Amino acid sequence: MAHKALIVIDMQNDFCPGGALAVGGGDEIVPLVNHLIDSHDHVILTQDWHPAGHSSFASQHEGKQPFETIEASYGPQTLWPDHCVQGTKGAQFHDDLQWTTAELVIRKGFRPEIDSYSAFFENDHDTPTGLSGYLKERGFGEVVLCGLATDFCVGFSALDAVTCGFKTSVVMQACRAIDLDGSLAAMTERMRAAGVHLL
Repeated sequence: MAHKALIVIDMQNDFCPGGALAVGGGDEIVPLVNHLIDSHDHVILTQDWHPAGHSSFASQHEGKQPFETIEASYGPQTLWPDHCVQGTKGAQFHDDLQWTTAELVIRKGFRPEIDSYSAFFENDHDTPTGLSGYLKERGFGEVVLCGLATDFCVGFSALDAVTCGFKTSVVMQACRAIDLDGSLAAMTERMRAAGVHLL
């Protein structure tokens, strides 16, 4: 049975320099991510996949700016610039990402009224993406994560992977962070406290 899966988080144009929600140096990790893909037998990708007018976009809230926080029905929600809109160039994977061996692409954030950082759950921490069931049915007990961004989608995915019972590692060199008001340090500490192995 399969044991370990690599999960590549949101290596999309909008999260790379020049994109709508660019992570500093986001494109620098592509060669390392490609190396990880090449060295793992089982690869899964996540893809942020928002409908136009998603509720997490600052443009949908009058008087609000990107990176402000609002109180959504499921708790605090950071507002973002419009990004990774379904079918746009920004939502596509980075051109240099060698992802054709991926066995599964999990799309997230497609429900208009709720954002999704984690590969495992929507931001209500209750609505599953189906990834945990897929991994367990395939016999995976361990996941290795890399991608964008360390302090949001990678970090929340890692925390949820532990909650779902997986041995979890994050290859920190193969990630980059947004680092909003100290969010990188806070997430790093949360991951370490939860038992995530930071490589």
